[in-house]
Amino acid sequence: MFGMDLGIDLGTATILVYVRGRGVVLREPSVVAIDKDTGQVKAVGEQAREMIGRTPGNIVAIRPMREGVIADYDVTQKLLEAFISRVAGRRHLFGPRVVVGVPSGVTSVERRAVVEAATQAGARSVFLITEPMAAAIGAGLNVDEASGNMVVDIGGGSTDIAVISLGGEVVSEQLRVAGDRMDEAVARYVRRVHNLMIGERTAEEIKIQIGTALPADDDASMDVRGRDMVTGLPRTVTLHSNEVYEALQEPLMAILESINRTLEQTPPELAADIMDKGIVLTGGGSLLKGLPTVIAERTGTPVHLAEDPVSCVALGTGKYLEALDRMDRRAERPSRYASNL
Repeated sequence: MFGMDLGIDLGTATILVYVRGRGVVLREPSVVAIDKDTGQVKAVGEQAREMIGRTPGNIVAIRPMREGVIADYDVTQKLLEAFISRVAGRRHLFGPRVVVGVPSGVTSVERRAVVEAATQAGARSVFLITEPMAAAIGAGLNVDEASGNMVVDIGGGSTDIAVISLGGEVVSEQLRVAGDRMDEAVARYVRRVHNLMIGERTAEEIKIQIGTALPADDDASMDVRGRDMVTGLPRTVTLHSNEVYEALQEPLMAILESINRTLEQTPPELAADIMDKGIVLTGGGSLLKGLPTVIAERTGTPVHLAEDPVSCVALGTGKYLEALDRMDRRAERPSRYASNL
């Protein structure tokens, strides 16, 4: 009796798990709540996320992934163990084969940390695939053809940009500026302009609800609650879309500059393909209102938002899992765009 096959998008903000034959079965925040005194895991995922900023002194809610890589190895292992157990159960004699999406710019040490964490969490064998490659596959692009495809995957901790042709990354760049930096920029703006201290969950909610990459015509607004920095008492302010637009300029400019740098390094033939097909946006950060329009204006290239941008990396790992059976099963040899270290 053999274990099932799993594809994991080990994101800074969210972890998604794909089960072969069933699709994406789990989508939870990458958060673990731990009792500091005993080391016991109190909660994982959404339940742990609810505890951020609300825990007593002995319990800490930790996000073990930072800027796309493992920041806390032990907690990441506990997170993977909890989710693999939840999805695969304990009915299998052997652990599952696991494909994990990692940023294109990770070091060999960071790659090995992912493999070891997944192995310690119960995986039988671990394969790695770069996130832009997985995102491209998950978005339905034909990455094996002799033609250029450009993917911009804006996650929680990092933005991965790659030009792909013949199953490989011709040009790629990883920028550790993405959704989390946008949240931080919003929180800084509210603190500087309104003298109001807000938490990361509130900043993220502002970005989702009224955030925009373009000056807003309707100028939507929402009430924001936080702690007054002068009196120390709770206070509510009304925040407008154009204020959030102003707050997001710094991280957005960094992402746009990185896209332009990648295009400048792209060989002319592949650049012509990209002009024809356009740039594909994936990842939760790509859902920011007006972002495709801004990128298209700045690059002079058509931009398309993937059908399910949040799930693209997980779907890509799943499609790679389905291709494993068509490869040499005796060696379980990975493809040209994945490795099992």
